[in-house]
Amino acid sequence: MMIHAPTASPAESPVPPLPPAGHALLLSETTALLGGPPNLLKALTPKERALLLDQGTRRVFYRGATVFRQGAPNDGIYLIEHGRIRVFYGAPSGREITLAYWHHGNFVGGPEVFGERSHMWSGIAASNSVVVHLRGSVLRGLVPRIPALAIGLIEGLAFKGRCYSALAQMLGTRSVTERLARLLLHLLDAYGVPDPRGVLISTTFTHADLAHMVGATRQWVTISLKRLAAQNVVESHRGRLLIRDAAALRAIQEGADTAG
Repeated sequence: MMIHAPTASPAESPVPPLPPAGHALLLSETTALLGGPPNLLKALTPKERALLLDQGTRRVFYRGATVFRQGAPNDGIYLIEHGRIRVFYGAPSGREITLAYWHHGNFVGGPEVFGERSHMWSGIAASNSVVVHLRGSVLRGLVPRIPALAIGLIEGLAFKGRCYSALAQMLGTRSVTERLARLLLHLLDAYGVPDPRGVLISTTFTHADLAHMVGATRQWVTISLKRLAAQNVVESHRGRLLIRDAAALRAIQEGADTAG
């Protein structure tokens, strides 16, 4: 389900200042990719931003709504203003692998940003989200007029290329147990808040969410989290994760303990 929200023209209201970009979340060997690519609008002048946004369509996607679908014709990109978009690939068997979660300041819908081919993967709203849809024809017309926009698109696509390369390397070289430990440490870095018992992950992730990110089944993730709970490393309850022993997770992700 989606709602078209009204978009104010630049003549009606000033362009708001840019808040800091949110964290991208994906499976990789390093936390350096968590920061996400530069905000697509950051290098633009207020006048250029107003011109770009005035030609976009602001939309609201409620949690679980499809933003774009694998195999459907590409019709541009979606600049995330608020919320969290999960991008994933669906295999013919029905299995899914999450490529990344993207946040404020990121754009999704590529790599065909000019909308000339079909989507290679799907995107859904992982939380209630607000995006600005920029059609490929609009971007193609604006790129020659706004060089900073072209640079932002190139930087964003280059960052995504590094992300998906890192994901492929992790899936090909690490055991599932190591990947789960790496993911839990990423969640700690991105969403961890101090708790008397350890570090609480402030955003909820179901066992299925974790399974889609590490390339495993939900049942395997459930069993693994129970094993980690028995070892007093992690607690999991109704989508909430509590990291009690980060050092133990670091040892697991380095291959010190790959049992299971």
